[in-house]
Amino acid sequence: MLGKIRQKLLANTFPKEVSAAELICPICDRLIPASQKDAHHFVPKSKGGKATEYLHRICHRQIHALFTETQLARELNTAEAIREKAEMQKFIAWVQSKPNDFYQRSSKSHQLRNQ
Repeated sequence: MLGKIRQKLLANTFPKEVSAAELICPICDRLIPASQKDAHHFVPKSKGGKATEYLHRICHRQIHALFTETQLARELNTAEAIREKAEMQKFIAWVQSKPNDFYQRSSKSHQLRNQ
């Protein structure tokens, strides 16, 4: 009986799966195809974050290439805060000209490599 109660609570806690056609990346404002869908913790799990939101894989990787988990937890814990950073604005302008299913590997920034 406890299992059924837990299942009902979990079903109400997590949003229903949205079709891929309806998912819009909060970083680049483009449709997210199923093959490019990544769940991102705006507050990293290592810093106590639980909630996730879907992003393009390329946007997700770029965020983690540019910013540390401490930065993400303290000051960049919303899509709006991340979009306001100059490094991301340059990336967003570039990626918006690409097809929705475009992917290219991201490399760590020099700041993160030297830490």
